[in-house]
Amino acid sequence: MTYPIRPIAESEWPAFAGVLSEGFNWTPHPRQTERWKAQTEFDRTLAVFDGDTMVASTSVHSFTMTVPGGRLPVAGVTAVAVLSSHRRRGILSSLMRRQLADVRERGEPVAALYASEAPIYGRFGYGRAAGQMSFTIARHGAAFVPGAPVDASLRLRVVKPAEVRGEYERLFGSVAGSRPGLYDRNAAFWDAILADEEFDQNGAGPLRSLLAEDDDGVRGYALFRIKSGWDGDGMPDGEVRLQELFAADPAAYALLWRGVLDRDLVTRIVAHARPVDDPLFALMANPRQLRPSWSDELWVRLVEVDRALESRAYAAPVDLVLEVADEVCPWNAGRRRLRADTAGAECKRVDEEPDVTLDVAALGSAYLGDGDLGALHAAGMLGERTPGAVRALATAMAWQPKPFAGLVF
Repeated sequence: MTYPIRPIAESEWPAFAGVLSEGFNWTPHPRQTERWKAQTEFDRTLAVFDGDTMVASTSVHSFTMTVPGGRLPVAGVTAVAVLSSHRRRGILSSLMRRQLADVRERGEPVAALYASEAPIYGRFGYGRAAGQMSFTIARHGAAFVPGAPVDASLRLRVVKPAEVRGEYERLFGSVAGSRPGLYDRNAAFWDAILADEEFDQNGAGPLRSLLAEDDDGVRGYALFRIKSGWDGDGMPDGEVRLQELFAADPAAYALLWRGVLDRDLVTRIVAHARPVDDPLFALMANPRQLRPSWSDELWVRLVEVDRALESRAYAAPVDLVLEVADEVCPWNAGRRRLRADTAGAECKRVDEEPDVTLDVAALGSAYLGDGDLGALHAAGMLGERTPGAVRALATAMAWQPKPFAGLVF
């Protein structure tokens, strides 16, 4: 059967929300649904229909995202769901292909997403491009190394988040270009970040905040909640739940972490969604106390391979012929020569013999600077025709700092 795919009208929002609620086994509070609706770009929201019934969905956020060496328009793919009654009919494949064609038509060379189920998106050319860490830190073991940065001009200020929203927006805007994966946040996204109704709190109380500032202004902020608690002996057993922490410089970063780690009446600090190269690893006297755990974060798909590769910077010179396989976006398939150095890049179609053969998902995994092409080679997931070519490509595409988006979309 053929199932029509089209953008939805705003009046069709209840049906769209119903597909996502069913697909993600989630029943949001009505006000959460309204926030979600406010983030939705209806002209970029596709649905699949069986007769008059909506049976699948997906949407895109129009982002400007940091990539190695610059910023780029990126399609932030979200809200991918198919009703269980309509699985294994080719609906998801048709929907993702249509979406990628639309992204190409919009002129966005890259798409990115958070994967609710990791095995799905490699089928459509997405590669695992960024990871994230979670920390569970015992307060008693949270000492810093000697020589941790200190700036006597800095001070911490306890603030109510709703009263200093502009400071968060300005500070985040000033650091968003410093790490691949960070993307601009519009007003609707900030509304969700700072939301503080009872159903947002998950039993951990109101949203709290610290600012690190000097006489010239704010240099960093931390947002967190505290779940208060006491053990059976009357000893404090509270938990700090860090939501996010950004700073413009190392001293502000260290001071904010000390403000979080030194909170009275708590025994542990839980921080989800932190960069894999979080400077906290270097600051901790005993980094084992972080008890880190890893998970995947952003997945990236090159929609226009040539333009995408020309739109980022490279850490080292490279001159290789790549043969790219791409079954979903056939316009990407074929051979091209990538010539790049720290000053710029050129990627052009050629007929020469390839140095490296790889799937477009492998390029997506490496695009933001954290993909391990060497591991893919060792696993037999890409081919090397010229000895040393994979190492050269991996070295050129690597980047510091590592990519991290920091906010699920």
